[in-house]
Amino acid sequence: MKKDNIPLFFATLQAANPTPETELEYATPFELLAAVLLSAQATDVGVNKATRKLFPVANTPQAILRLGVEGLEEYIKTIGLYRSKAKHLIETCRMLVELHGGEVPRTRAELEALPGVGRKTANVVLNVAFGEATIAVDTHIFRVSNRTGLAPGKTPLEVELKLEKRVPFEFRLHAHHWLILHGRYICVARTPKCWECAVALYCDYKPKTPRPKSA
Repeated sequence: MKKDNIPLFFATLQAANPTPETELEYATPFELLAAVLLSAQATDVGVNKATRKLFPVANTPQAILRLGVEGLEEYIKTIGLYRSKAKHLIETCRMLVELHGGEVPRTRAELEALPGVGRKTANVVLNVAFGEATIAVDTHIFRVSNRTGLAPGKTPLEVELKLEKRVPFEFRLHAHHWLILHGRYICVARTPKCWECAVALYCDYKPKTPRPKSA
C-alpha cells in the first residue's frame, strides 16, 4: 500500500466507525484479561457466552482462585482448550494476588510474565483497558495487513512492528479494532467481500472479488 494511501485508508474506517470497541464483554481490566486469555482459538461469541455465567459468580482473581481449576472448568467447558485455559487462568490469578495485590499490571513485561499471556494478549489489555496505542496482531490483522499491503510480514511480530511505523499516530489508538473488525466482517479469509469494501480503492489486493450474482 502506498504511504500516501494509508491516512485515507484509516480515515475511511474511522468515518464508518469513529469509536470501535472490542466485541468481548467485560467491565474491569481483570475481566478483560480473563476474557482475552480464554479467547485464544475461540470466538468472542463463545467466550461471551461462558463469561456471562462466570463473571457474576467470580470476576476477581481471588474469587476465581476460590473456584479452583475444576470449578472454573465447569463455567468455561464450552470453550476450546478449556482445561489448559483453566490452569493458566488459575495460575494467572495466583500471580496477580501474590505479586500485584489482585490488580492487573500495566506494563507489557509484567503482563507477559503471567501464564497463558503472550504479546498479543498483553497488547489487547494495554490498548483496551489502559488506552495505550498498541496493536495486537491476531489472524485477522495479520491477513488484512498482508493482503492489503498495509504492513506485509511473515510473522505477527514483523507485522506489528511495521504497523507501528506505518499507521499515522492519530489513528494508532483504534487501529487494532478497525483492522480486526474489517478482517472479521469484510476482508474475510476465503473470499474477501471486495464489493462491500469501503477501502478497496487504497488496497493493493489485485484480484478484487466481484459481487456475487446472489448478493
